[in-house]
Amino acid sequence: MTNIHDIARLSGYSVSTVSRVLNNSGYLSDTARNKIQKIIEEQDYVPNDVARDLSRGKTYNVGIVLPHTKHPYFTHLIKGIMETAFAKGYHVVLLPSLYNADIENQYLEQLRRKSYDALIFTSRGIPLKRLLKYQKYGSIICCENPGDYQIAAAYSLRSKTFTEAFSYVKNQGYHEIGILLSRPRESSTTSSLTLASYEAVYGATPKIINTSVTTYQDGYNAMAGFQKNEKKPDFIFANGDDVAAGARQYYLDNELSVPAMMGQENQLSGNILNIPTIDHHFHEVGRKAMELAISGEIKMIPINSELIKR
Repeated sequence: MTNIHDIARLSGYSVSTVSRVLNNSGYLSDTARNKIQKIIEEQDYVPNDVARDLSRGKTYNVGIVLPHTKHPYFTHLIKGIMETAFAKGYHVVLLPSLYNADIENQYLEQLRRKSYDALIFTSRGIPLKRLLKYQKYGSIICCENPGDYQIAAAYSLRSKTFTEAFSYVKNQGYHEIGILLSRPRESSTTSSLTLASYEAVYGATPKIINTSVTTYQDGYNAMAGFQKNEKKPDFIFANGDDVAAGARQYYLDNELSVPAMMGQENQLSGNILNIPTIDHHFHEVGRKAMELAISGEIKMIPINSELIKR
């Protein structure tokens, strides 16, 4: 197989001169450029990207670990990440995990083997402590507050806004709150923050809750479950505007009175339905996470979230 040294020998020019042709950099005479280019075409030579990356110590690839793309949290993050990556000349590799710790450990091993310059964990199934062990192999960024762990992070400040939201709901006179979450409290930072904020405002643990809701259809099915178990919330606190839309549709399809609702992520559906929502600005979180991946800095970047009343 032809390599750059063969091209240099056949053309009569140095390896560094051939490299300038391949990278279209530096000054070269037309004679030298044309001769080297002719040899490259005759030999059907293609540079080895892996070898190039190893030589320069950089792949310009960033792995994005995400459990799924069913919820706008992940799609908004990815949009922000990709916009920044494109502008900076980086490639983004999506790494699905389904919260499987074994799979996530495989991605960490790939970072150790220099498959990526950095990994961004949009969410995770492994402990933060595990991430610390791999920081010496490349940048690792999480999209949550890492607390006392010295891990680079970009994340939305949600606790204050969740508390503000539940206070708003309580002040409207609602007390039977149906809360829709994607995962149980013990395995999700978001669920933990949501429930802690509810308890701070209402002084009690919520009685009407579903912790397996991610999509429009899940919202619809959750209401069917509430109805079957004779749970009658007067307000639905959904983890997405589309989820709230699914919940609303269940009541309409079954000719039931639709309770008041609040969504999250400021989606088009929430605007159309004119329901209050919380915008966590995950697009901006994604942008900042990618900037950290590129810079290699270990610092925390909090982004304010926002309650939108309608």
